[in-house]
Amino acid sequence: MPVSKSVGARVKRREDPKLIRGLGQYVDDINLPNMLHVAILRSPYAHAQIKKLDADAARRLSGVVAVCTGPELEDKIGTLPTTADNPTLKIPAHHVLATGKVCFAGEGVAAVVAEDRYTARDALDLIQVEYETLPVVSDPEKALTPGSPVIHSEFTDNLAFSWKHEQGDVAKAFKQADKIVKQRLIHQRLAPIAIETRAVLARYLPEAKELTVWSSTQIPHILRTHLAQLLKLQENEVRVIAPDVGGGFGCKLNVYAEEALLGYLALTLNRPVKWIEERRENIRATIHGRGQVGEVEVAVKKDATILGLRYKVIADIGAYHQLFTPAIPPFTGLMLSGCYKIPAMSIEVSAAFTNKMSTDAYRGAGRPEAAYVIERIIDRVAQELKLDAVAVRRRNFPKASEFPFKTATGLAYDSGNYQLALGKALKLASYEKLRREQRKLRSRGRYLGIGLSTYVEICAMGPGFWEYGKVQLEPTGKVTVFSGASPHGQGQQTSFAQIVSDELGVALDDITVVHGDTAQVPRGMGTFGSRATAVGGIAVYHAAEQVREKAREIASHLLEVDADDLVFSDGRFSVKGVPKKALTIQQIARQAQETGDSPGKTAPGLAAEHQFEPSNFTFPFGTHICVVEIDPQTGNIAIKKYFAVDDCGKVINPLLVDGQLQGGIVQGLGQALYEGVVYDENGQLRTGSLLDYGVPKATNLPRLRLSRTETPSPVNPLGIKGIGEAGTIGSTPAIVNAVIDALAPFGVTHIDMPLTPQKIWRLCQGAKAAAAGGRK
Repeated sequence: MPVSKSVGARVKRREDPKLIRGLGQYVDDINLPNMLHVAILRSPYAHAQIKKLDADAARRLSGVVAVCTGPELEDKIGTLPTTADNPTLKIPAHHVLATGKVCFAGEGVAAVVAEDRYTARDALDLIQVEYETLPVVSDPEKALTPGSPVIHSEFTDNLAFSWKHEQGDVAKAFKQADKIVKQRLIHQRLAPIAIETRAVLARYLPEAKELTVWSSTQIPHILRTHLAQLLKLQENEVRVIAPDVGGGFGCKLNVYAEEALLGYLALTLNRPVKWIEERRENIRATIHGRGQVGEVEVAVKKDATILGLRYKVIADIGAYHQLFTPAIPPFTGLMLSGCYKIPAMSIEVSAAFTNKMSTDAYRGAGRPEAAYVIERIIDRVAQELKLDAVAVRRRNFPKASEFPFKTATGLAYDSGNYQLALGKALKLASYEKLRREQRKLRSRGRYLGIGLSTYVEICAMGPGFWEYGKVQLEPTGKVTVFSGASPHGQGQQTSFAQIVSDELGVALDDITVVHGDTAQVPRGMGTFGSRATAVGGIAVYHAAEQVREKAREIASHLLEVDADDLVFSDGRFSVKGVPKKALTIQQIARQAQETGDSPGKTAPGLAAEHQFEPSNFTFPFGTHICVVEIDPQTGNIAIKKYFAVDDCGKVINPLLVDGQLQGGIVQGLGQALYEGVVYDENGQLRTGSLLDYGVPKATNLPRLRLSRTETPSPVNPLGIKGIGEAGTIGSTPAIVNAVIDALAPFGVTHIDMPLTPQKIWRLCQGAKAAAAGGRK
């Protein structure tokens, strides 16, 4: 029976039935015999010396098995890792528990191990810690000023690293400009708020010399490597399993203190140990995203042609580096040219240590910041030159024929047709009609705003970031796919099966995708940067190709014909001109495995593996249009309509693409209107629970109208680009631009995020008061 083509079809997620029936298995669902529970005592102070720590009462509490502190573990567990390829990078020692002093409120000070979670939590209250508070710096700009309190005494200041890039004659560009437009922009800190907080379970089997760590992680293989180093083990003595993961968004793309700590406790106590992060802990001690403040200025001609751009930004990285902390701010610089031809650019990034939790990758990881900067300044140019924002964008787009397009930041965009995506979005939104409606409503005292963003992002983490895939055709005719990618909601159990189904002519239901276990998948890099399908999927594709070609050799041997005389279709090889003389790929697999009946140099069985490393990044793009209405009496923002046209190259599954876009748009909406991690001047977290930290709710969301263009990438044979972060990158500037557009009659040109009703109301009332005063 012919197998219908899968790639491009709207196939429902194969992952969902077990999840919606409550049959998923997350770390906290795993319970092992004789298991202990861990709780962490965290510092209430942002910066303080630990003068004395007395844990005797906690150790005496019935049910407590052990209490450990930073000084006790300092020589037994290595310091937490970070990327270190920037010559200016300063790396303070980051221990699993504080030694000597704490540098942010929420830093771990001691750990209690007990027979149950309740006893462990109660024992924390019995630990007496004497702190001597130190001066705090929570503002990244103040942290870099002379005389600021220095957080890490081994350094002379709080400059964690710097990164600079300049190309083209920037001075000349600004000298020749008809107008220079400037804007200060703040990207507030965000908490990722994955529905499943972090969780770790560790078990040591001494007879097998195997430490198994179950972690809610996006990178099981990278975590295994670092855990082996931290715990002074051989890598083959460590097994990491990422079971079902309840959301990551980049915050689980890391190596955290608790993962190393739990591994050590399992090794030394010889009993399984589990730690489940509480929500307040999650907001305090899991990485934050964004956290940048900068000033952008752009040099333009009267017709809106961009001549040059300068951007100086301070990145608030918190007290310590996490795994990819130093890599995120430079990503902002690399993508700062956006969709536009900007011949001259100067970018200066200064990263500041502050007494806060670290920042690191959060959905988009540096690219949302870049898109927001360039899309806001493009709108500011339109305001200053009194031009339509669409015209300014079109003026500066590269043509489709100019790709691959080299930017002034040193990248080579693989493929693109920005004009096509913009035109399709304008048509979808009935843009001119919206503008007419806006003018009509303004005459009636109603404030409609139309905002757009035309974004491009960098995906697939190119040279140096490979991925592993293996395809194995079992003797039963079923297929097992092994991937080093570690999906946690992206849908690769479905999309990878679709790719293999088309390559081997096997039904989707006969394909199983295995991932997230370093004992079953020998190597891999994980899921981040919208790379799982664009890199991991391509590794699987090549492995499936190799399986098919190996099957062709075996079929040639079995049918006694030349391999070139075989035609492969619908999972069977037939002889040209003699279609009845054929073998299915399942028959070939059985023959190859059971009898070893294969050509002399062909190994028994039907399996192949491949490691794919792309030659370049991929660059998805698109246009988002948001329509809002503002009530100046309340400051309320109502999102009336939202349109998005995205291009992620070849689409494997439109249903998965739409799902990723919907989730991404909502997270971008959260940054624009609601979310923000707030610390006070004493380094105290003011938004430490979901009572204080606002996230979008279903009632806040408009119906999204999604469409797409399809511009294949030349970087991989399937033309895939990636889609996991596009919604977040495109939506935030579109929403902010819409609100600013609505407030144009009030003379508003910019508002810092989040655009809360209080901010809007004050601006409107202030403008009314100023107008009234002017009439007197």
